[in-house]
Amino acid sequence: MATARFHQALGTAQSHQHLQNSGSHHEFSNASLKLISKAFKADVGLSIRGGYSSCMRKSGVIQASTSQTSVQPVSYSPNNSSDELRRKSSETALILIRHGESLWNEKNLFTGCVDVPLTKKGVEEAIEAGKRISNIPVDMIYTSALIRAQMTAMLAMTQHRRKKVPIILHNENEQAREWTWQLNERMYGELQGLNKQETADRFGKEKVHEWRRSYDIPPPNGESLEMCAERAVAYFKDHIEPQLLSGKNVMIAAHGNSLRSIIMYLDKLTSQEVINLELSTGIPMLYIFKGGKFIRRGSPAGPTEAGVYAYTRSLALYRQRLDDMLH
Repeated sequence: MATARFHQALGTAQSHQHLQNSGSHHEFSNASLKLISKAFKADVGLSIRGGYSSCMRKSGVIQASTSQTSVQPVSYSPNNSSDELRRKSSETALILIRHGESLWNEKNLFTGCVDVPLTKKGVEEAIEAGKRISNIPVDMIYTSALIRAQMTAMLAMTQHRRKKVPIILHNENEQAREWTWQLNERMYGELQGLNKQETADRFGKEKVHEWRRSYDIPPPNGESLEMCAERAVAYFKDHIEPQLLSGKNVMIAAHGNSLRSIIMYLDKLTSQEVINLELSTGIPMLYIFKGGKFIRRGSPAGPTEAGVYAYTRSLALYRQRLDDMLH
């Protein structure tokens, strides 16, 4: 069995253009992207093992900033007057992208936390997603530890009009190991690696439907959606929401169930509503965070269509300044 070792990475990307939007905290200068993820081993072969340990890998974060310092979580205190003022006076963008089609999506297999790359179609979906968000500001990108989400994030950013290029440098340090695994896909336990139709034939269609679509019933040795939501939403609240509060525009590249969990929190869905929520691969979803509230704007239009940017003045200004700079 072949073994591939993925090292924790610290990546930087430089951009030499300068463009500022002081009202929306958008800055074009010598920006850098920093990627942090946990070192782990992935076994590549036909043998698939269940268990939570394969799901507990570190998530990644890419931060756009003007410094070269290490990425650190940001704490937020509701009693801090400057943070309160920033929250009331500005808006930030939140982009959610489910990874493009993976090799196991194509084969109709339960994937869960197994690390499977994108198909050719999945690569194309990631690139198309990047085109759709090419005019929306992105300061930080959070990914799961799984390669299909990381590929999607990197491919999408190749289409962004800001032209930030991630340059990955390996750097083992304690700060990197603090980042958690909560954005990974739901762990399907003993179902992972099995064909979905064959699984229905084996266990019964109703039982498999119960495992897949109920909120609180897990498959054998796996996670329920409720368990996935507990970790994904906790990570969002602790690490991502403070960045939005501080004025950062954030993109999350993750998975169907971890993103469904986050949307459940953002849209205040019930456990019955979230089980009927379907997310297509490679389709970005835009939220605006303003005044402490998340406002869902749907999927951004193509890069030549301005409709989505008319939702807010700051996004329209950002796009206009991109046009002025690049033309």
